[in-house]
Amino acid sequence: MTRRGGDLALLMLAGFRTLADRATVELGRRGYPDVRPVHDFALHAIRSGAQNASELGRATSVTKQAAARTISTLEQRGYVSRQVDPADRRKMRLMITERGHSLMSEGEAVFEELRNQLELDVGAEALEQAEAVLRTLVGENAVRLDSPGWSTGGLDGDE
Repeated sequence: MTRRGGDLALLMLAGFRTLADRATVELGRRGYPDVRPVHDFALHAIRSGAQNASELGRATSVTKQAAARTISTLEQRGYVSRQVDPADRRKMRLMITERGHSLMSEGEAVFEELRNQLELDVGAEALEQAEAVLRTLVGENAVRLDSPGWSTGGLDGDE
């Protein structure tokens, strides 16, 4: 008996994992050997307004403790800093550093290059069809990490 639904889910996950792994390797070659996909999720959430571990945890569907570890890792590696909130000097705000912004720009370029390579491998029409099918599967809303059911586990992993 085949597991067509389960196989589809695994194939979609493998597609994500393949792109993420290739991007991680390429970013390492470009001077960012210490980044993992979870770091990209966190940086995007911070750029979108997450200002502390609680907000980052909600935005990335992980515990506050896991988010705090990710923040600490990003801070140690120079991708984020904590600064006093000018509106409430008792609070600290997360800020993406120049190195963090450079990483994000480089990451966007890497993913564009990976997409271009896929287009060469399978053809523009096939890739556009695959993207259309995936858009249909995920629905009209933008993919968000804080959507209910996005992940039953955390994004903890190799930090």
